[in-house]
Amino acid sequence: MVPDVHKARCVRRVLWVGWCLGWWLAGALPVHAAPYEVEPESVGAQDLLALVEEGAISAETLSALLALRRTGVDLGLASRASLYGLPGLTYSDVDVLLRSRGEGSAAGGALTEAASRRLSPFLDVRTPGRLSGDARLMMAFAASDGLPPPLALQVRAGGLAGLRVGLLTTLARRTLAPPRRDARRRAFVVEAPGTSVTLPKLYVQWTGARASLLAGTYRLGFGQRLTLDTTALPSPDGFLPDDDVRPPAGLERSCLVGSTGCEPEERLSDVTPDFRWDEGFRGVAGTVRGPLGTWAALSLTGFGSYQSRALARHAVLDRSLCPSSARGVCKAPDVWVSVAEGRWEKLTARTLPGMFRELAGGGNATLALSSRSHVGLTGWMARPMWGQEGAKLDFQPNARYPASGAFGAFGLDAAWGRGALDVFFEGTRSFDAAPGGGGDFGAVQRTVLSGESRELELSLRYYGRGFANPYSGAPSGPDALEGLRVRNELGARLRYLHREEGAWRLRGQVEAWTLPADGAVSGSAGTLHARASVRGDLRVRPWLQPSLQVELRDNGVGGMGACADDALSEQEVADLCASARYGVTARVRSDVAKGLTVSLQYGHARVQAPETKGLRYDAQAVLDVRAQPLASLKLHGRLVWKDQDLSERSRLQQELRTALDVAWRVSSVVSARGRYAWVLDLKDARVARVPPDPPRHLFHLELETRF
Repeated sequence: MVPDVHKARCVRRVLWVGWCLGWWLAGALPVHAAPYEVEPESVGAQDLLALVEEGAISAETLSALLALRRTGVDLGLASRASLYGLPGLTYSDVDVLLRSRGEGSAAGGALTEAASRRLSPFLDVRTPGRLSGDARLMMAFAASDGLPPPLALQVRAGGLAGLRVGLLTTLARRTLAPPRRDARRRAFVVEAPGTSVTLPKLYVQWTGARASLLAGTYRLGFGQRLTLDTTALPSPDGFLPDDDVRPPAGLERSCLVGSTGCEPEERLSDVTPDFRWDEGFRGVAGTVRGPLGTWAALSLTGFGSYQSRALARHAVLDRSLCPSSARGVCKAPDVWVSVAEGRWEKLTARTLPGMFRELAGGGNATLALSSRSHVGLTGWMARPMWGQEGAKLDFQPNARYPASGAFGAFGLDAAWGRGALDVFFEGTRSFDAAPGGGGDFGAVQRTVLSGESRELELSLRYYGRGFANPYSGAPSGPDALEGLRVRNELGARLRYLHREEGAWRLRGQVEAWTLPADGAVSGSAGTLHARASVRGDLRVRPWLQPSLQVELRDNGVGGMGACADDALSEQEVADLCASARYGVTARVRSDVAKGLTVSLQYGHARVQAPETKGLRYDAQAVLDVRAQPLASLKLHGRLVWKDQDLSERSRLQQELRTALDVAWRVSSVVSARGRYAWVLDLKDARVARVPPDPPRHLFHLELETRF
């Protein structure tokens, strides 16, 4: 393996030019900041999932937008950090809202009509002293299902005496029970899943003028998201109630076991999976705030959590099976599932619910000198507890949790702002019980220049190799070390965005990072990764709104080059071998008539992937049609063609997906929504390595009532 020096020099020149171009554009153009990749035309759960499938937004953006949509932001009470989480607002815009609120005017009055319309799905407009809420029933199923459809019910209500309650309950048919230890097999056993009703999320929250308290399920985060953040918001500020749920995005194999454990028709059939959700914290969280002298204010937040957590089977380590061996060579324990009376089979790769329980607690203290300047301290500690008798369980190296016992983090964050400039910093020390002393340092620094119509952000980050913090949401590259992305990284990011209402919008980002120490294999230290993207949207006329996006990703710049050594392991290929993606996406949107919008998009990419040992070309085309023939009826049709390798049809993802959404407002308090999707696998059955899936017919129904 010889480093590709010429390629490394060329890429460095491209990055240098891109960096300079970013600074030039930031100074020459009015740049608008929004912490998200795009501003969705619709913020329904299925619409956002479609954007993730396209690659238009990240999974983190999806979580943040769904959380904002469910909890809402009160323009009259929200902090500066919380307001900045709303899509499309700069710090300058946020300061205008705060000044308007301080002068006694309605904060929403400082927004333009277009901004108010764009932000309305994320705002909390409940009337204090009046009971209000909503209930949403969701169901998903496929034509191939042989089981009853999964259900999910979300209910929330509030408005009286500062109280707010919410819950999530589901009807599950494919969810396993927590496994138990079988001493005879020296493995885990679990009963076959059956139909059951679960209550995974429930909360009660009280909010007063100087304090707030929540009991139940919640997310929380502070500062620059380095020490503690489970919210996915770009600037978290305390805790949020959590009743989030994700609808099934596709199908899964009906058979839970390998080999010949299932009948032939069951091994080949698909079924709709149950609704899924993220496991946040579960317990109590509270905040007390008040003035401290004339010019300062103090905020104190504390939390405690006792949560059972799921874990992938391959992330479980049973030390009783290899007590004298190194952690890295101990294979994951087997899990046996009952498939018939008196007959057991090995479970295939799957997440095991309730594998361990976690006791966690901590808090934050923030001294604010103004809405733009503060100093804060955040600390937390967690301890995993394994309940299976007869086994000495721990986490495998590929698990996102540190092994050998308790873990936590303690950090300091600060912010200062004056005029157009805001400076943010957070430094953190993580702790864990790894042999030889665990834990390491991490730091994030952001500098933001914001004006009435421009904003520029430069962020710097460093995470030590031993920085094992599973509850950090700080920015990072997609590469991971021992299950964690925020680890072993030194990087910088320049980001700029723009919106000129009714005219045009521009977003650009240049990012580069390197590994300060070796990753999972030796020789990966110093490997350079880089990404750059620019997206521009124009509004020439209502019937002509073009956009263009250019994206460059290069992993392993200046490293080992494209690998051709068959002796390399899969992990070594991922860590040492170069990969790259250079793509362009063009899109045209047209408001054809009142209530009718048509969009056409095509993307083409040149991809170099280590596993293919060569180049491939990917393509994707999207036709999107939205119509509103009646005030109470909305229609949304979508056709997506995707091919991950245009040269052949035997592997990767090659499919045609069409979907139709119908939303009907039955009355002022009741609405219904239905979605039908037809998915066709385009792989050639004659040469495909895995037989193509039969055509799939997917349905999603939703009924919502407001009161």
